Amino acid sequence: MKKIVLFLILLAAFELNAQVASNKFLVRFTDKNNSPYSITTPSGYLSTRAISRRTIQGIAITTNDLPVNSAYIDSVKSTGVTILSKSKWFNTVTIQTTDNNALNIINSFPFVSHIDSIARISKPIAKVVKTDNKPVTNTVVTHQEMSIPIELKTNQKISNIDYGMGYNQISMIGGDYLHNLGYKGENIIIAIIDAGFWYADTLSVFDSLWTNNQILAAVDFVEPGGNVFRKSTHGMMVLSIIGGNKPGYLVGTAPKANFLLLRSEDTNSEYIIEEYNWATAAEYADSAGADVINSSLGYTTFDNISQNHSYADMNGNTCPATIAADIAASKGIIVCNSAGNSGNDPWHYIGAPADADSIITVGAVDNMGAYALFSSTGRTSDGRIKPTVSTQGQATWVASTSGGIQSGNGTSFSSPVLAGAVACLLQANPTSSNMQIIEAIKESANQYTNPDSLLGYGIPNFAAANLILSNITIHNFESDNLLNVFPNPFTDLVNIVFSSSGNQKIIIELFDITGKRIYRHEESTHVGYNNFVIGKSIDFSKGVYILKVSDEQNVFTHKIISAGK
Repeated sequence: MKKIVLFLILLAAFELNAQVASNKFLVRFTDKNNSPYSITTPSGYLSTRAISRRTIQGIAITTNDLPVNSAYIDSVKSTGVTILSKSKWFNTVTIQTTDNNALNIINSFPFVSHIDSIARISKPIAKVVKTDNKPVTNTVVTHQEMSIPIELKTNQKISNIDYGMGYNQISMIGGDYLHNLGYKGENIIIAIIDAGFWYADTLSVFDSLWTNNQILAAVDFVEPGGNVFRKSTHGMMVLSIIGGNKPGYLVGTAPKANFLLLRSEDTNSEYIIEEYNWATAAEYADSAGADVINSSLGYTTFDNISQNHSYADMNGNTCPATIAADIAASKGIIVCNSAGNSGNDPWHYIGAPADADSIITVGAVDNMGAYALFSSTGRTSDGRIKPTVSTQGQATWVASTSGGIQSGNGTSFSSPVLAGAVACLLQANPTSSNMQIIEAIKESANQYTNPDSLLGYGIPNFAAANLILSNITIHNFESDNLLNVFPNPFTDLVNIVFSSSGNQKIIIELFDITGKRIYRHEESTHVGYNNFVIGKSIDFSKGVYILKVSDEQNVFTHKIISAGK
């Protein structure tokens, strides 16, 4: 197994056998008094990147950044219980014990507020991955069996990357536009909180991640010290959507990003302890300097029905994972979370932490941009728009366990499509806050002026979001008879971005200085922001060209200058 460079973050690493029946409890402390740490010297418990993220966004260090008081932890441990994890945000530790006397002693400590039961009962190993409360369905296509349809290649927008079968899912949201500008996620850290990353250390689609040292850490919060690469396949598929890099087969939405692979989900059972695992993983991501979190997980009901959430709980302030997601957002992290796969169920709403108010909740559409019937719906119980936006989650292409690729369905897959593009957008706009990034993504979406409970604000356009963050006015083709055309002068690719009030056919043409037409292409626009790219197949000479874009009522012409290749 390849070497993993781990961040030096204080973590509990105790032996835990997941197949042994156990009693687990959450111990809540009253305060962080007499802490050896101070909010004025955060370098003792936050990485330089974590501090920098706060500084750039004007975020203050607060007491919930301080680690849990070690003296309190030592007192709890002295009773003979096993410490499983600790949470500075919640000021808690999770413990395992069957000793009621130890619980009584702990509860008598003056610094202990109270103890909650979060016990799980062991179950046989599940045969399917349980995420978003439903299994993911897949159609397997190996490398040897896969063929890329000719029409997929000929209809692709211009790109310098051969995305293979991953093209549609990135081009639908304009992620390829950011790649063309050179933004592929370099120096952005994405934390993936999931159920496991089965053989992501050996599958060829991830080779470049290891060669370039883009896997920064892999940590198991379910079985501390465990090997996340021999657990669930689910996180491996999620990682491939973002970081996969096998041109001609599958290239992800942020193939140059760095990754923290964090396991918080136990697929053998569903107990509320997993929400606290999620919080601990998010704290680790924060301390290590993550910029983006992708979580393709959701919680509504549990194996112990007394722990079940109600729709009323989906108010952004109740569920543990939801509270943790909003705290992560308060630290400047952009959190992307799948909406859930309950659209066809009596419970058709989003789960936790998708109801958090400061994150991007991602619904699913099919490869044509239509609502996927399984995608969980909003609104939240307090009336907020959810999902936030939607991307391709039906027939999404991911890595397979056989070493090939496969298509699958689930908002578990639509969320990482978005998260990778978010990383590229952040790379392009490094001084923007997480809330500014989120607002630009919402504003770029095709239902921004008329959101609903199925797709939220709709399908985002990252070309438009990038211009919005640059404070560039995006012209409306019909009313302004203007388009955004750049760069100008150009070397090989020309970007066209505009707003459209309707669905229509447009003709894009290019003429040289003599009036000879050297390029003609028909495209379909949709309501909202559109982006197109021309140039890769054209042998430009240095000089002046005329771009013409027209529909049945409007004609736009613009002089562009080639600097030569």
